[in-house]
Amino acid sequence: MPRKVRKAVFPAAGLGTRFLPATKSSPKEMLPLVDKPLIQYVVEEAVASGIESVIIVTGRGKAPMEDHFDISFELEKLLEERGKLSLLKEMRAISQMARFSYVRQGEALGLGHAVLQARDLVGDEPFAVMLSDDIIDSATPGLKQLLDVYEKYDAPVLGTMQVAGEAISRFGAIDVDEVEDGIYKIKDMVEKPKFSEAPSDLAIIGRYVLTPDIFDEIEKTTPGAIGEIQITDAMRSLLKKRPFYAVRFKGTRHDAGDKLGFLIATVEFALKRKDVAPDFREYLKSLKL
Repeated sequence: MPRKVRKAVFPAAGLGTRFLPATKSSPKEMLPLVDKPLIQYVVEEAVASGIESVIIVTGRGKAPMEDHFDISFELEKLLEERGKLSLLKEMRAISQMARFSYVRQGEALGLGHAVLQARDLVGDEPFAVMLSDDIIDSATPGLKQLLDVYEKYDAPVLGTMQVAGEAISRFGAIDVDEVEDGIYKIKDMVEKPKFSEAPSDLAIIGRYVLTPDIFDEIEKTTPGAIGEIQITDAMRSLLKKRPFYAVRFKGTRHDAGDKLGFLIATVEFALKRKDVAPDFREYLKSLKL
């Protein structure tokens, strides 16, 4: 029986250049989908999947994330005095979702480097890595789908989805054997391959369940062409020593780190909200497109 995955690492030290100037002084992870920041959606997914401890890898200018998941005495007192008890309960629940820890990444030197910063907090146990850019809308939480496979095969598991055409060159791609419907044993993986050289149309997305031996592999990984240490390179090295699996998750993945993807996600999530969906749907119908 594999050890329970209790901790999730959230790399959040990036500069958010795709959303400048909005992210010049505000973390991209705090951009709101309707009225909730991106990172909160993914933390809620982690908690719904059984995660108890959230480790956020931060950098300069990321203090608003720490404030968001902390207790706000002044706000809570104001809401209580004004009798807004439902909203008060919602605000208190944010800081009570999990145990939150933070570690700084001095420079944004790639996803592998970000994950390595959490080594001391993770310790010698399996853990999840979750990217706030990837919002997964699914009946079963995206991470839970990976954890089910991890528990069955006792091996690291990556989230994957099919990507058509040239777009595969923006992702890590995997070469696989399908062992069950939507579950694959990985034979190889390549970071951002050319379309003509991609081993398949299966892309790695921002959900990982990893074992602690990945840290040694990250430390041995040399930086790539742009000076970044890529997690895919470290996983590829570890693949020579232990099996890896992948799950084609059930649900919709929104790339909220991209302007168009963020706008699409905002519309989709707004249409799920009982408080705004009726009027918003009528507004969309009125547009002369």
